[in-house]
Amino acid sequence: MRILVADDERLLADTIAVGLRRAAMAVDVCYDGDAAQERLSVNRYDVAVLDRDMPGRTGDDVCRWVVRENVGTRVLLLTAACGIYDRVEGLGLGAEDYLTKPFAFAELLARVQVLARRTAPALPPVLERDGVVVDVAARTATRDGRPLNLTVKEFGVLHALMRGQGQAVTTEDLLEQVWDEHTDPFSNVVRVTVMNLRRKLGAPSIVQTVPRAGYRIGGSAA
Repeated sequence: MRILVADDERLLADTIAVGLRRAAMAVDVCYDGDAAQERLSVNRYDVAVLDRDMPGRTGDDVCRWVVRENVGTRVLLLTAACGIYDRVEGLGLGAEDYLTKPFAFAELLARVQVLARRTAPALPPVLERDGVVVDVAARTATRDGRPLNLTVKEFGVLHALMRGQGQAVTTEDLLEQVWDEHTDPFSNVVRVTVMNLRRKLGAPSIVQTVPRAGYRIGGSAA
């Protein structure tokens, strides 16, 4: 999942981003509506978490733009306004969900996960293939019943490959889904992460390199 967080309360935005990254999401952060709209115009996000009350271009303005341009990103609005009218107005803009401040991070995480599942093709919460079981909600993975002690990025790559259902997932897609915008696209971070993931999955290797196409789960790795 790739998420955009935009809030002029920098500490709050950064704190949300840290929590979402710990949940194996790729997160980009900005602190005003202009930057949020710019990122949404060039990157593909599953969910945008937007503060309604940012100075300049507001979260409302960005939400209207997302709907008008049919970007395909689900919007969760954040605001300190908690009245029924405020919630109805926010949803009327085209937002998928609405959360008032202050909020519990666990609730925000759950709402973001629900919205992200609406963006992607429907998949079961527990993915299984070739003896590997990935429980997305619990963020656990096993192979043949053996727990896998994966880093956040390794879990993200495994999740992306499992979602591919045997089809090749490109390096570019892995970068977009698992890392944020500050990652150097010319680095070898994907290759190194896949190498470490293969080692932890053990033999026989099931992460297959597909020349000029990427990686997939299934068969013998090249």
